[in-house]
Amino acid sequence: MKLVIVAVGQRMPDWAQTAYDDYAKRFPPELKVELKAVKTEPRGSKTLETIYAAERERIEAAIQSSIGRNARIVALDERGTALTTKALAVKLKGWQLESDDVALVIGGPDGLDPAFRQAAHERIRLSDLTLPHAFARVLLVEQLYRAWSVNANHPYHRE
Repeated sequence: MKLVIVAVGQRMPDWAQTAYDDYAKRFPPELKVELKAVKTEPRGSKTLETIYAAERERIEAAIQSSIGRNARIVALDERGTALTTKALAVKLKGWQLESDDVALVIGGPDGLDPAFRQAAHERIRLSDLTLPHAFARVLLVEQLYRAWSVNANHPYHRE
C-alpha cells in the first residue's frame, strides 16, 4: 500500500523538511509514504475559480502519476471529520485491508477546489486550529506513523 501526501506549495522550511523526512523514513516497506508537492498558482489578479482550477489540475496530475486513477482521495479540510489517533489507525487498517492506495491532499492558501473537496472519498481535519502548511505536512506524516504504530502494537504510541 502507498500513502501519497499531495500538498500545494513547494517551499518548506528546513525544520519542516527535516521533521517530515524523519517520520517518512520510519514507515515499514509494506507501507510506503511519499510527498508530492505541487506548485501554488500565482495569485495576482486571477479569480479564485481560476486558481482552484489550476491547482486542482496539478493535484490530479500528481495523484495520477503517483498512484493512478483508483486511488482513495482524502481531502484535508477544516470542515472535515475530526479524528482521534485511534480512529485514524482504524481508517489506516481499513485502507490496508482494502489494498487502497491513498492520496491525502493538502490545499493551497485558499484551500481546495470545492468540487474536488466534495468529490473526495473522505474529508478529515487535523486540528481545530489553523495550521501553517509546513506544520500540517509534519503533523499529518507523524499521525500516519502513529496510526501505523498503534496497529502494529509498536511502542511508539503510549496511552
